Order: sequence, then C-alpha cells, then structure tokens
Amino acid sequence: MAMGGLKVGVNVDIQRTDGRIHSAVISGVNEEAKSVTVEWFEKGETKGKEIDVDAIFSLNPDLAPTPAQNVNRDIQSSKSSRIPHPGDGPKAGRIAPSSAKSRRSYAANSRPNIAQNGHIDKPQAEPKAVGVGAAARRKSNCVKEVEKIQQKRDERRARQAAVKEKVDQEFDTSDPNWEFLAMIKEYRATLEFRPLTSSDPITNHQICVCVRKRPLNRKEVTKKDIDVLTVPNKECVLVHEPKLKVDLTKYLENQTFRFDYAFDENATNDMVYRYTAKPLVECIFEGGMATCFAYGQTGSGKTHTMGGDFSAKGQQDCSKGIYCLAARDVFRLLHTKFKKLDLVVGASFFEIYSGKVFDLLNKKVKLRVLEDAKAQVNVVGMKEEPIENADDVLRLIQHGNNVRTSGQTSANQHSSRSHAVFQIILRRKNTNKVHGKFSLIDLAGNERGADTSSSDRQTRMEGAEINKSLLALKECIRALSRKGEYQPFRASKLTQVLRDSFIGDNSRTCMIAMVSPGMTCCEHTLNTLRYADRVKELGPGGPVEGKPAELPVNNNIKFGAMSPQNSDLALLKTSNQEEVSDDLLTFHEVVNHMQEMEEEIIDDHRTLIDSTQKWLMEDKKLAKNTDEVDYDVEGEKITWMKPPSKLKYVDHDRSYKREKLINKYVNTISKAFSTFCISSAYAKQLDSLLAKKIQALTQLREKVASFRKELQEEENLSKNIQSKKINKKK
Repeated sequence: MAMGGLKVGVNVDIQRTDGRIHSAVISGVNEEAKSVTVEWFEKGETKGKEIDVDAIFSLNPDLAPTPAQNVNRDIQSSKSSRIPHPGDGPKAGRIAPSSAKSRRSYAANSRPNIAQNGHIDKPQAEPKAVGVGAAARRKSNCVKEVEKIQQKRDERRARQAAVKEKVDQEFDTSDPNWEFLAMIKEYRATLEFRPLTSSDPITNHQICVCVRKRPLNRKEVTKKDIDVLTVPNKECVLVHEPKLKVDLTKYLENQTFRFDYAFDENATNDMVYRYTAKPLVECIFEGGMATCFAYGQTGSGKTHTMGGDFSAKGQQDCSKGIYCLAARDVFRLLHTKFKKLDLVVGASFFEIYSGKVFDLLNKKVKLRVLEDAKAQVNVVGMKEEPIENADDVLRLIQHGNNVRTSGQTSANQHSSRSHAVFQIILRRKNTNKVHGKFSLIDLAGNERGADTSSSDRQTRMEGAEINKSLLALKECIRALSRKGEYQPFRASKLTQVLRDSFIGDNSRTCMIAMVSPGMTCCEHTLNTLRYADRVKELGPGGPVEGKPAELPVNNNIKFGAMSPQNSDLALLKTSNQEEVSDDLLTFHEVVNHMQEMEEEIIDDHRTLIDSTQKWLMEDKKLAKNTDEVDYDVEGEKITWMKPPSKLKYVDHDRSYKREKLINKYVNTISKAFSTFCISSAYAKQLDSLLAKKIQALTQLREKVASFRKELQEEENLSKNIQSKKINKKK
C-alpha cells in the first residue's frame, strides 16, 4: 500500500478517543505495520500516539495516494526517512515548527503550496534548517532531563577539578589529615587576631590562670602533624578537635576556653614571666606567700618555661627561665626597695614522688612531713641552702634536676614522674623567722594521672598520687578565692607541703598551663585546658572575676571515724563528681592506707635493725660472761668462801688437820654452787633476750601480712576500674 503524502514532518488531522479532532505532526512512518506515529503539543507538554494510515487518510483525503503514486510506491517509500534530506523538497515541505501555534500556522500555509505530485515550491536552502528544528522537536522530556543532568554533571566535575587543582597547590594531599588542615585554615580565615603584646597592661590577680601554646617541634613537623590550636587574642584559646561521623565524614568540633592571659607560639619566656610570676615577687617582700605552677603534658614546654631556652645541641640556657628571672628580681628588690628589712635569702629544692618527699639538695634523703599541735606543717630535715645571687639559684636547680625522678610515658621517653618544688625563702636576719616564700613548682606530666588502671603497680601508684594531688591542688586554689572555705590540703602530700601558700589574704597563686598544638596530643591538651578552666572558670557563661562558681556540697556525708586524709578525699569527690567515681575514691583510700602502712612498716623495720644491733651487743656480752666463774644473774660478782691464806695453827696436830679438811670441803662446795648459778643466770637472760627478738619479729611479720592483703585489694580494685572503663568505651 502506498503511503501517499504521509511523510515525517507533515501536519495532519487526527481523531482522539474522546472524539476530538485536532492537528498533529507525523514523527514516524511504519510501512510494514501501515501506521504512522504522530505528536502534538497539549497543556505545556508533548504527547504522541500511533495511528493506522487508513484513519489518517479518512480525515486527510488530500494526502491519500494517487494511482501514479501506487505505481511508484517503491520509489516513494525508499525516499521516505525520519530526517528529510536537504535536497528532498517534498519531504521537507511539511516540517512543522516546535510549538503548537507554529504547527497550526504551518498547516494552514503549507497545504496550498502542495502540488499534485506532492512537491513544495520552496528554495532548496531552507529544508536544512527546518530539518534541524524537526530533530529538536522529537526530543522527549526524559531526553531533556537526561541532558540537563549530564550538563550539571559536567559543570560539577569541572568545578571539582578546579578545586582539586587549587588544593594540590596549597596542601599535601598525600597526608591523610589534609582535610582537617584545610578546614582549620578556612575557620581561621574568619577570625580576627589580636595577640598579647608587651604594651598591654598587667592586671593584678590573687589567682592568675594563663595558658601558653608552644610551636610544633621538629619531630611533629617530620610526622606532618597539624596544628589544632588557635590563640586569636590575649584571653581565648580555640581547640579544633578532629572528629569522624558514623559515615566516616570528617568534621571539626571547635571548643573555646578563656583565661586571664593566653600566649601564642610567638611569645617569649620574658613576656610570659612579665605577666605571670613577676607580679608575685614583690608579694613575698610584703610578708606574703607566692606560688607559681607549671602544669601540662610532658613535652608541652614546662621545663622550657621554668628552666630556660634550649639550644640546638640540647643545652639549656637557664638564664632565660622563670627560676632565674624570679631570682634576679628578688635580689634586685632586696638591695633596693626593701633593703631596710634586713633579710637573708635561702633556697630549698625537693620532689614529691608517689606520696613521698625527697630532698634534692641533700643526696635525695627521704623527708618526713609532720603537722604540729598548732596545725603547722613542717618538713623535717629539709636542707635550706643560703644563696647570694642568681648564679647560686642556677647551680642548685641544675643539681636538683640531675637527680630528679623521671620515667617513660606514651607521650615522652623522659617524663617527669614527680612534682619538683623550688622555694625561695626570705628570713629575718636577727630572728631567722620566715618573712616570705616564693614556691616555683614544676608539676609532673598530667598524662601520668590517667595511669591508675595500668598493669604495673608502680605506675598505678604514681598515677594515683598525681591524679589525687592535682585534684587537691585545684580545690585548694579554688578555696583560696572563697574566703573562709575549708581547704582539703591533707588529701595529698603536695597540698600538705604547700599549705602555708594557700592561707592568708596576702597569698597569691599563678598557674601556667602548657599545651601542645599537635593533633596527636589533642586529648591531653583538652584535659589540660579543662583542668585550668575549672580552677577559675572564666569560660562563656562562667562567673566573673573574683566570684567563682559555688559548688554544691553534700552535707549528708558522714565522715565518722575517717582519717583526715580520707575525709579530705571525700570532699574532693563532692566537688568533682564527674572525675572521681565511687570506685576511684575507694581506690585512693586504699592507696592512702597502703602508704601509711608502708611508712609504718619501714619505720618498724629500721627500729628492728637498730634493736638488732643492741641485741647483738648483748649476745656478745652474755657469751663472754659465761667464761667467768663468779657471774650472777644481776651481773654482779659473787663473794665465795675461800680458804684463808694464813691459818692460825694450834699447838697440837689434830686441830691443824681438821681445819685443812674444812677448807677443802668449802672449796669443793663453792665450785659446784658456782657452776649451778652461772647456768641458771645465762639461761634466764638468754631466754629474755630471745623473747624480745621473737616479739619484735612477730609484730613486724603480722604488719607485713596485713600490708600484703592491702596490696591484693588494690590489685583487685584496679582491675575493676579498668574493666569498667573498657565496658564504658564499648
């Protein structure tokens, strides 16, 4: 069957299923199925359907085939195609525009131009453009949407390529943490930086809390560690804590802390000293007690700040540390402003390790910390060296640091395991009474405080003591600002030794929190900043200067027959509910008891050694006396009856013989009785001596057995705390 004038692009009338008749454009011809596909535009979208050619011819008789077309249908069908050829005039003659209105106008204008043979009288140059429009009209909505998606994808990929090229230029993408570095850099770009300068005024604080950030060291730079700390101004410190979401998306949690002073990585020791320890020097000449703490993780810069700068060869320039700077100001004021006070300067240097005090200036002798009837704490036997200038101070510090206890931690191979306390003491020359005291303290690395669940008992004891002393120190400083509040100084040896520094209106304290900027130290840095923040609480929403937040105190606690140390520990728990659990409190109480028992056993052992020396002398004396004949139980010689050297002889021989027999008898009886008395006295005295030895040894052994039970209890408590921590992490 010939298709007549039905070709792609021809405008025809069609009838819908509801009886409506309207125009449409042929978009496809199927000669085998004898049908055509038509499309039309309705309500803003293109629609289409397939219709038999007979139905088309019935509504469009002018397109029906003629006899001549039936003869040449093979030729006509071979010329029919979906996209008309530019030179094919008849096929291109009925191509409609891309809108409904253009189709109607096209149908009206094109039909009169159709010749009998189906050709259109138009120029040969127009069919190409019309053919392109027909191809565009044939795109469905799905195709258009796909093209839009493809276009957006190409644009997105182009933007990503541009961003990647820029990132490759600015960051080392081989570093797994470069995304965090990019986010930190982007966040810092929004901040306004106003760091602390030497021209800023110095504010007097009874309690001054500041923080110092050190720069990245060579080891951190080699490992490509990133800086997660920002000091935008003289009061605030920002921590960009790296985090991962559940889907492993990286993001930052930015935390802000506020202190009295914040020193960035460009601050020198002179600037730190100017705003921290220098205002305290004059306080001790006025009869006050000053204390300066260096607190933080091992390797965060405590020794650098307190002791001085380090050179490239590892040598320390002690002349630029707070120790020496403070000593210089002390001697400067001593010979100028306060010369009339007639004071002498002395220094002591000791360490507190695992609850014990050792003198670093006297061969590391163990010292006793005792409290007298007037509640005054005395360090018995501590050596105080007279000093004349700052060089003497440097010499003592160098000597003390060489013998100070250190160890290895996860943060540093040479971690300070003890609190080092260097004291500059002013005394009146005539009375030798203490006029003022400046205590400079290098605290143990705070990462040690988390070692209470370690498998090694010694490490646990060190961690427990550090943890306890830091908590007690914090509460004593907080109580200093709240006049008249009880200070739990007995909770640790550190606060017990420094008790006089926390008493009185003229006592002043400064804490310098040292923080490491590396991402690998982020956890320790946050712990340090939170600890320093709790001392004074100047953070957003915190109390104003001089009015620390009131802590809820549980008045229902019954201390009963608690020791002073345990009662102060209980007070620490009420002030630090989140940090001190019931198990940890019990652990500290057991450790306290163990330390007390250890001290008692050591004292008894030393007493036993002294007694053993005395007993040895008595043993030797007793053994030697057994060689003497005339030894009594009281140790006095016995006067025996001995024959007279000269006898008064009678005239006759009978009297002489009788006297001679009597003397012989007396000598025999005396020897026998002497042997009996010596044996009895020796046995009695030896039995008494052995009884003393047995009693002393039995008592010491019983104490050692009790101490071993305490050690086992500590072991069980430590395992319990460790298992709870593991379960909590899970």
